[in-house]
Amino acid sequence: MAIVVQKYGGTSVGTIDKIKNVAKRVAKRKKSGDEIVVVVSAMGKTTDILMGMAEEISQNPDRRELDMLMSTGEQVSISLLSIALKELGYDCISLTGLQAGIQTEGSHTKARITDIEIENVRKHVTEEKIVVVAGFQGVDEKGNITTLGRGGSDTTAVALAAKLNSVCEIYTDVDGIYTVDPRLFSTAKKLDYISYEEMVEMASLGADVMETRSIEIAQRFNVPIYVALSTEEWPGTYIKEFDDSMESKVITGLSVSDDDIMITINHVPYGARNISKIFQSLALNDINVDMISQTAPFNGYINISFTAPQRDKFLIDGVLEEIKADLVGIEVDVEEDITKLSVVGIGMKSQSGVAANMFKIFADNDIEFKQVTTSEIRISYTINTNDKEKAVVAVAREFNL
Repeated sequence: MAIVVQKYGGTSVGTIDKIKNVAKRVAKRKKSGDEIVVVVSAMGKTTDILMGMAEEISQNPDRRELDMLMSTGEQVSISLLSIALKELGYDCISLTGLQAGIQTEGSHTKARITDIEIENVRKHVTEEKIVVVAGFQGVDEKGNITTLGRGGSDTTAVALAAKLNSVCEIYTDVDGIYTVDPRLFSTAKKLDYISYEEMVEMASLGADVMETRSIEIAQRFNVPIYVALSTEEWPGTYIKEFDDSMESKVITGLSVSDDDIMITINHVPYGARNISKIFQSLALNDINVDMISQTAPFNGYINISFTAPQRDKFLIDGVLEEIKADLVGIEVDVEEDITKLSVVGIGMKSQSGVAANMFKIFADNDIEFKQVTTSEIRISYTINTNDKEKAVVAVAREFNL
């Protein structure tokens, strides 16, 4: 008997008919002899609808109450799926994040899983019930309901798989991980395998299929992940530790994100304390800064640029006002019409020339870039959004993606 954790995303449970289809898939797997723990997201656009309701009342809704509101979406999904499974004759039980023992810490709407008291889930599994768990939510040390932020149901599923020593299967509206988003490059190739390291980079840089924290947990606890289509039995993609059976390409994939803004702070008095003040203020407001660049000091001043999520713009505006008051004379420029384009490949560890090739592609296609940052297996650029399409096509063709 093997335990399998399956996760179904919002589009997979977006209607009653889709929920019934998921129930049939889960029942078929149960009938094959596996013990099943299912994690589900809220139906379709439910989370967006709930958020929209809150924003009709307040431009900056209280985050604790937002968590209370948004956690209801998953509770609808788990109860309906459990009803559908029972209608098919299968014993099952639905559990909220609290009932599943999911413990969290951190700020509301962006909480992190610290541990899972797995005993209640394991008890129901040993009773051969199908256990249906609400994704995206948990409870903090004060007993408050918390949500895990974007892609939180992925994180829930992988964390449960880690605690249960099981595999994790992610079923969604795409049939695997592609070298490039097929909506941007129609001939993109589907990958049979991708390493944890590469997937962490691609997820953090805009690939929508998986959430970054879920891959980090999988890598830490060596949880194999299988990503596949929720409506068909087509082959998907395995995410696992890199081994000799996996092809070491220079570039494995290209990620693109329009979800960031770029902030440039000009005329900052040069000094570590001033730079620290800026990023400490952002950190205290739980703003996730990504790409950072700084000019060399000139006449005692520097310019600093960084990217951050567009969804945090209201918070960022408040932080910038505080920084302006503290560092008199600075000038702030915010650019919203930017795209972050990144190439990722474990082969970059051993092969040179990728950066030179990228610069030539941009030069040949008259694409201007604003920032460049790198890691061992990734190079990222910020470009104008109106250059996104030709940049994606040029890079994908050059690297045979």
